[in-house]
Amino acid sequence: MTDHPHAIIHLDLDAFFAAVEVLENPGLAGKPVLVGGRPEERGVVASASYPARAFGVHSAMPMARALVLCPAAIILPARHHRYHEYSQQVMAVLRQASPLVEQMSIDEAYLDLTGQLSLWKGGQS
Repeated sequence: MTDHPHAIIHLDLDAFFAAVEVLENPGLAGKPVLVGGRPEERGVVASASYPARAFGVHSAMPMARALVLCPAAIILPARHHRYHEYSQQVMAVLRQASPLVEQMSIDEAYLDLTGQLSLWKGGQS
């Protein structure tokens, strides 16, 4: 057991799918973007941008209900291969910060920075 405190960081990329869509299409910035299934096919919201959330839309909500709350929403189909590619890029950056990364999902991970505490304290341990 060590006398040093542990430094564990939890990273959860909120609205990840919607954020990737906006990143790839900057014209969507500031707009209510919903990623998920079609409302006429009983689809659900997989991800909602913050402008969509302002209307009360959230993930796992039926898409038809989301459109009642936010009629101007832009619905995009999920592109899981693209989200996976962006996730790999994010995780690579995290692994540069620490070799101790535990990925929990496509957009969530834990980093153990315990061994780097002295760097954060200006060289003091």
